Amino acid sequence: MDNNHISVEQQRYATLLSWGARSGLVLLIVCFLAYVFGWMPAHVPVDQLPYLWNLPVEEYLKQTNTTTGWSWLKMIGEGDFASLVGIAWLSSCSLICLLAIIPVYARRRDKVFVMICVIALAVQLLAASGILGGGHH
Repeated sequence: MDNNHISVEQQRYATLLSWGARSGLVLLIVCFLAYVFGWMPAHVPVDQLPYLWNLPVEEYLKQTNTTTGWSWLKMIGEGDFASLVGIAWLSSCSLICLLAIIPVYARRRDKVFVMICVIALAVQLLAASGILGGGHH
């Protein structure tokens, strides 16, 4: 392949990743500002953070009445948890990119790359699902 030639799948992946990263950054900034400036209600008020950040995780969770795992979705209307939308979006960008290039490989009948993409998707989804329970109590 010529160094000046960018394949369809490379261009598609790069374009989606660039768009996803930029939009994720905007989400992070907007949600953080909404939390810090009180535009959204807060689960944990900003002025309590310096004290709470020094606590062990179990004590922090207890004192703030916060749960772990995907339960943050129930609290998405609170500024401190709304910020997690940007993080979730950024972490899902590669999934979207992989989904977008599978049809390119499938049209070429490139079964190896289709399988690599499918396996990569499965591993990422399994990790995000929490089924394996790594690190959560």
